[in-house]
Amino acid sequence: MEILENLVLILLICSTNLLNTPMYFFLCNLSSLDMVYTSVTSPKLIQIFVTNNGTNSLPGCITQLFFFVSFWNTEYFLLTVMSYDRYLANCRPLHYALIMNSKMCITAAAGTWLGGMLGSIAPNTTSFMATYQASNELNHFFCDNKALEKVAVGDTTSIRNAILHRGLLSVATCFIFTLISYIYIISTILKIHSTKGKRKAFSTCASNLSMISSFYILLFDLYFRPKATVSLKQGKVLTILYVYIIPLLNPVVYSFRNKDVKEACMELSQN
Repeated sequence: MEILENLVLILLICSTNLLNTPMYFFLCNLSSLDMVYTSVTSPKLIQIFVTNNGTNSLPGCITQLFFFVSFWNTEYFLLTVMSYDRYLANCRPLHYALIMNSKMCITAAAGTWLGGMLGSIAPNTTSFMATYQASNELNHFFCDNKALEKVAVGDTTSIRNAILHRGLLSVATCFIFTLISYIYIISTILKIHSTKGKRKAFSTCASNLSMISSFYILLFDLYFRPKATVSLKQGKVLTILYVYIIPLLNPVVYSFRNKDVKEACMELSQN
């Protein structure tokens, strides 16, 4: 269902001139990311259910972890770029077209994907170099840093530090930039005298802000709370929410309730 929703949105954006804007270009990247994001964990999970065989080699586990962390990094980089795009559209509308030109959009999108890949090298290298118990039984539905930490032998400080350092350097930085962008956006919207203008501006940003808030709340709750306060069961539930539920809701919240998308659907159906 999630793949179908995102695929429909990508085809719609690529097929209509009405959605040929930087905002929908980044939404197209987000939909592509959500499809590959869930595809990292779903095939192995389906195989486990069908064959009742949950074994996986360490290289296979680390490969899955590498792509999962890469796409996860890419998501919050991309959400930060999308927040900056909304900041320019609302706070600097006269300069928006000049700054957010085609070259800038392509460079920013490519930077998020490349940055996601590079950001996953350190934590994955740390996990690969660790020593694990002979059973290697993960109490999780995919290879996750925290699940690997549970079965590692000896001091797991290096794995924990890799997660925290990545969080401090990238997640926290992206969160701060996103927060600043929306502080400026909300401040600018509140200065609009027209009630209709305020409502229109808020409707454009409210969906983005709600999904970004959900993403970061789940992220911080799962990975940056003291580990003693998060049980494995809670961790798996939170992981399901941000791996499967948020990508399922993204197309609906970001686009299918959007006026431009509805008009594009009508335009496409009439052709």
